[in-house]
Amino acid sequence: MSQPNWDDLRFFLALHDAGTLSGAARAAGVEHTTVARRIDALEEKLAVKLFDRFPKGWSLTAAGKALVPHARKMEESLHGLMREASGTTALTGKVRVSAPPAVTAWVLAPRLPPALHRLPGIELDLRAELRVTDLMRRESDIALRYTRPTAPGLAVRSVATVTYRLCATEAYLASRSPEQWEFLGYDELLQHAPQHQWLEKIRGTRRCYMRANDLGTLYQATLAGSGVAVLPDYFPLAGLVEIEAPLCPIKRKLWIVMHEDVRRAAPVRAVADEIIALFTSVG
Repeated sequence: MSQPNWDDLRFFLALHDAGTLSGAARAAGVEHTTVARRIDALEEKLAVKLFDRFPKGWSLTAAGKALVPHARKMEESLHGLMREASGTTALTGKVRVSAPPAVTAWVLAPRLPPALHRLPGIELDLRAELRVTDLMRRESDIALRYTRPTAPGLAVRSVATVTYRLCATEAYLASRSPEQWEFLGYDELLQHAPQHQWLEKIRGTRRCYMRANDLGTLYQATLAGSGVAVLPDYFPLAGLVEIEAPLCPIKRKLWIVMHEDVRRAAPVRAVADEIIALFTSVG
């Protein structure tokens, strides 16, 4: 019998507490396949079967029940160690955060300064990117994405649900009937976005006055009275009118993603906690 990995024991407790793979995966911020793989690894190292696998859930065996109190003691000791270390370990260094350009410019940049004041030793590197940064290659420490990744080894958590609204200036809407509306849309780099596809559907044969690969550009053009655009709910409505019909039905989850190893670093964890708190406070 080889020595078990603490992470495997962590997943063991998560599965015991949740009762299902999906519940344990949600609690741990991973895919259910990761939980199953970690339990298999733990059973192999201990040379004992810990769970009976049933279609409706996993149930502890006698050996599994006997392991629970020992795993709990290890968990409590580790948490105590980390609390002690957090009081003596300085939160210093650079933390790289990748996010869609509009989220970076209109959510993170204006709303994170209070957090940075609480973390004086951390330098935040904000990366406004349309591409998907490669966390496995450490291109960034934290990523915000609209698509939930499925690659193993990543910790994933939903932080917000972004809604969209059709907007224009009051003067623009007063000067034209809906049949005369001109639209401001996304270019080919963003044509996969569901809000763009919805806009193209309701636009029909009406003119698309302008296309851009940047939501900030479309927002400014809308404020200037250039036409009608579909914009995310984190853009301010000041100077604009939300068009009630048709209402945009699109809702997109925003996910915070980190590599399982990287998220254990105290500076990364601290920044991630601040980002999660930011979205919780504005949600």
